[in-house]
Amino acid sequence: MKAPFKTHLDSYLAFLRIEKALQPNTLASYRLDLTRYLTFLCSEQGFQNIAYVDVHHIEAFLQELKAAGLSPASLGRNISSVRNFHTWLVMEQLAPANPAEHIDLPKNVRKLPEVLSVTEVTDMISVYSDSDKPADLRNQAVIELLYSAGLRVSELTGMVLDQLYFEIGFVRVIGKGNKERLVPVGTIAVETVENYLEHVRPTFFRTREKSRGAVFLNQRGGPLSRMGVWNIVQEAALRAGVTKNVYPHIFRHSFATHLLEGGADLRAVQEMLGHVNITTTEIYTHVDRSLLHQIHKQYHPRA
Repeated sequence: MKAPFKTHLDSYLAFLRIEKALQPNTLASYRLDLTRYLTFLCSEQGFQNIAYVDVHHIEAFLQELKAAGLSPASLGRNISSVRNFHTWLVMEQLAPANPAEHIDLPKNVRKLPEVLSVTEVTDMISVYSDSDKPADLRNQAVIELLYSAGLRVSELTGMVLDQLYFEIGFVRVIGKGNKERLVPVGTIAVETVENYLEHVRPTFFRTREKSRGAVFLNQRGGPLSRMGVWNIVQEAALRAGVTKNVYPHIFRHSFATHLLEGGADLRAVQEMLGHVNITTTEIYTHVDRSLLHQIHKQYHPRA
């Protein structure tokens, strides 16, 4: 990538980090998408000045992505990244106009998220409940809180002790864009996490600097990592005999789906999940409808 383009990219990522307060994972996605885009402009189009890019060059880039077999969702993300980048270039007076402004997003058939049944969740938690090993007691608390509060894995691993309000049955969650929300936590999850905090966390704790106040620690005294949570749920699924593709976020999907199946209000679920737009939450109503369709097909005599 040519030096001017790299300078633009670094400045834009700094803008997203400082002004927009985007999370590291989101910044990494922007970096990946825009590095691929700017490399294409340099190598395929021979550009020296980003201001000369027009809609035909962006369409050529998208054709290359399609040829590489990217899904509609990935194409849409790349278009959004490029469009937002060019908007910033105009704002910074580095380009006269946004050539990506009228590029249409590909039609994307939203895939319904896979969810666990209540029995599968219970079975996965139960594999740790009969153990007195410190790591197993922590692992049980991790899954209980993921499911009870519908947390993203980053919200769980980033949670510190000051965010626990168990005396009133809530946790304070720091979500995307550093937005805060209060989420209720069930009695069973509260008891499990409190048991971990009382009997396990002190045995893992080394120093305040190392733990950084994190609720969940690894056995070396540092905050539990995303990969650590991944390994916990993978082990639980294996030991419980759950054959679905299990990953930490599936507990968030299951949390929302089980609430709606039980009759919860959609806007209440939106608030608990921290979704800005209710249409994001509405996908879980489609999961619920798919379950109804399955039941109808199974039991109706003329289905």
